[in-house]
Amino acid sequence: MADSPTPKVRIPSGIRPGDVIAVKTLISHPMESGQRKDAAGKAIPRRIVNALRVTFHGREVFSAALEPAIAANPYVAFHVRVDGPGTLEFTWTDDDGSVYRASETVALA
Repeated sequence: MADSPTPKVRIPSGIRPGDVIAVKTLISHPMESGQRKDAAGKAIPRRIVNALRVTFHGREVFSAALEPAIAANPYVAFHVRVDGPGTLEFTWTDDDGSVYRASETVALA
């Protein structure tokens, strides 16, 4: 894993007003549950991305609470209706308080 988790977002092209689009997200993150031990038998501290929030024009369009059972590098996909151009803003929150952000511009065809 890189030093800082890297979020990636993918949306389709050729979007028209009123379309329901598939949004796919992936963030590189170890998602350590806190239940494993290292080679010395010491517990590895919990560190997970525990929340994802997505807004469009400042209005929340998707949110998810992520739990320790989520795999490393969590992939989340969802659908959203797009009524016009704008920017999807993505915010992932880590257990340690770190916040990772990404945005994707929605351009209409």
